[in-house]
Amino acid sequence: MSDPRRHLPAVDAVLAEPDVTALLAAHPRSLVVRAVRDTIDHARADGGTTPPQGWGAAVGARVQQLAAPSLLPVINATGVVLHTNLGRAPLARAAREAMTRIAAGYSNLEYDLARGARGSRHALCRDLLVELTGAEDAIVLNNAAGALLVALSALARDGEAIVSRGELVEIGGAFRIPDIMARSGATLVEVGTTNRTHLTDYEGAVTERTKLLLKVHRSNFQVTGFTAEVSAQEIAGVARARGGSVASVYDLGSGLLTDLSPWGLSGEPTVAEALASGMDAVAFSGDKLLGGPQAGILLGTREAIALCRKDPLARAVRSDKFTLAALEATLALYREPETSRREIPVLRMLTEDVTEIRRRGEALQKGVGKEAELIEGESEVGGGSFPGAKLKTWLVALHPQHLGPNALAERLRGGAPPVIARIVDDHVVLDPLTIFADELESVARAVRTALDA
Repeated sequence: MSDPRRHLPAVDAVLAEPDVTALLAAHPRSLVVRAVRDTIDHARADGGTTPPQGWGAAVGARVQQLAAPSLLPVINATGVVLHTNLGRAPLARAAREAMTRIAAGYSNLEYDLARGARGSRHALCRDLLVELTGAEDAIVLNNAAGALLVALSALARDGEAIVSRGELVEIGGAFRIPDIMARSGATLVEVGTTNRTHLTDYEGAVTERTKLLLKVHRSNFQVTGFTAEVSAQEIAGVARARGGSVASVYDLGSGLLTDLSPWGLSGEPTVAEALASGMDAVAFSGDKLLGGPQAGILLGTREAIALCRKDPLARAVRSDKFTLAALEATLALYREPETSRREIPVLRMLTEDVTEIRRRGEALQKGVGKEAELIEGESEVGGGSFPGAKLKTWLVALHPQHLGPNALAERLRGGAPPVIARIVDDHVVLDPLTIFADELESVARAVRTALDA
């Protein structure tokens, strides 16, 4: 019997199909040719079976897949405000507009308009950060790990850096403090135990090779039980006692500029508190509680930040023009506390009255129909911020009779736009906490489509 794969058409033959030829008018030839090759390869892998919908339709579907962008906007219906997998902080309108404005043409990224000569991107955002925090100096890098890497390289290279064993946190599930330390050229010295570290542990570990004492805020986990840790103020005091030969760095993590305790969120140190501890440098993220773009921000003394600015690694992890534009616009909103809480999405969600969340939940329930139920629930801040804290919310629970939760969640993810939900007690739930008002209709329509498919 002849192998059906021998009778598959050649690429040129499929390209001559009327439906495929029409695709060449709307798409680059290279894209259509690749789609044709992929479609033929798929048919070959299927034993030589002709696509049931025909060659033209199969190639057209493959063209659409290849032409679609891989980075897509999604609707966050999980209720996790700083969802790392979904890009963490959504940007304020002012930040989005700033990025668009800078993207449209050239900018003074590294050009001093007053002198008419080369400038430094490290000057951008610096004055605003100093104004808002009271720090002596500031520098912006591409992310928090990069900021810590530069600080360790500039202040501890070829020497020892001391850190509590209980503060060796993971970043992104794999990148750990020891990894950053190794790349900075500093030697890691661990003190204390996983649960308990005392001031005497630091004092006893300082030697002539010690260049830096590191304090890391455990932002993505909690240690409970019989525990002890050394405060940033105490660590800074040990460093100062060495007469300037030892620096101190505080890896703060989330970068909280606004005190959120009036809204029931406490335990996360603010940037102001970190600076008040007397640490030489403080590092934190721009896309967590600050509510801006991904960035690593270093604040501190003039001497410490000057060394960081001159370090060769600062160029390797420098920020681009879009990050700096969005960060500057976000920081400017902090000049007015009420404006920042209203305009910065992260702050708005974390300080929103639960009655407003319920109102959106009721609208979503009505839009979905009889298979939806509004129930009380809890969510979380996410992004390694306020670990253990729960946010009161209202959930729209879906109860389809013919579809399991995993299958329904998959259908929602496959929609346009994709809706990312979570499963609670074997039911798909949608959390209005992180669903914006102008997204409610899209979510309701996506759910109805998924249920009727």
